[in-house]
Amino acid sequence: MFLGALLVYGCNAIIYFTNLIINANDPTMAGLYRFLIVQNMTNGAVVFLLTWALSGWLTHQLPSIWQRHLVVSFAVLVSIIAINTGLYFVLLKPYVDELMKRPGLIEETAPWYIYALGDLLIANIFLYVLQQGRQLTRKLSEQEFQLLNMEKLKTRAELDALQAKINPHFLYNALNSIASLVHDDPDKAEEMTLLLSKLFRYSTGRDGELFASLADELEMVRTYLQVEQVRFGNRLTFSVEVSDPALNELKLPQFLLQPIVENAIKHGIAKRADAGRIDVRIYEKNGELNLCVHDNGPGFPDDMDGGYGLRSIQDKLKLLYGDDARVELQNWPLKQVLLSILMTKIKSSHASLTPEA
Repeated sequence: MFLGALLVYGCNAIIYFTNLIINANDPTMAGLYRFLIVQNMTNGAVVFLLTWALSGWLTHQLPSIWQRHLVVSFAVLVSIIAINTGLYFVLLKPYVDELMKRPGLIEETAPWYIYALGDLLIANIFLYVLQQGRQLTRKLSEQEFQLLNMEKLKTRAELDALQAKINPHFLYNALNSIASLVHDDPDKAEEMTLLLSKLFRYSTGRDGELFASLADELEMVRTYLQVEQVRFGNRLTFSVEVSDPALNELKLPQFLLQPIVENAIKHGIAKRADAGRIDVRIYEKNGELNLCVHDNGPGFPDDMDGGYGLRSIQDKLKLLYGDDARVELQNWPLKQVLLSILMTKIKSSHASLTPEA
């Protein structure tokens, strides 16, 4: 409030002296008024710029507030003395010499150090305001950082809740298949048991990680399909293809494809009496990563929502990529589920949710 009052007072003084200059008939007095305006505006600019320039450096170099104010006061005092001396010889001296010839016009004025105290007062008020503003900005930045961390933790918690778990029905069917194979085909029973062990090791060995490489995800999908292949026998064939080996290094949310493949088994292959086929294809097109799961089972009904597995995929993609990812159920030209994710978002989302050291 005090600083605002001084600024208004100063503006009114400028208006007052400007009016005197416009209406002055004596060029000597007009020159004196011009000097006063230039002097005060120059002093004001120097006080603000010098204090602003020193405030950041002083905050890091001097721990005590009184030391900072002392240094600013000394710097401002030296500066205004030097500047006012220069302005006197450049602008004011001719008018003073003329006024000295008119003793009756010389009026008593306050000593120079009184005016200097005004400059020092403004400088110290400005320094105080700057320091308070920096502290407030720092507090706001810390709060924003905490809010961002909280948002990140919230997102991680929601993603953890959406992480796909191995379907109990799949486990039930797999164990029944193993039990039926133990006597008839012990080698196949052993193979299926090892595959099931590998699958569950991948499922339970996440250690809180939300992301995995595409190569790891596809290995998990292959293992899942191999287990189902033992169960279905000749009724199931599959392929997993990646158009560019470099895509294998991309980091994607864990269990992104497995629920879709599981749906293809449940709603496609299981409903066919003859040979069924599942093809998983990964490729990049138009700056997007496309993950396709095709099966030759019955087409998707128009009102199909995909069940919990597909909804969890949609929710997961929405959390991580927003509008830069989509899920499509297609019946033409091939029956497939298509996930499309912007490549730039894949890289940035993994970086933003990676735990910091």
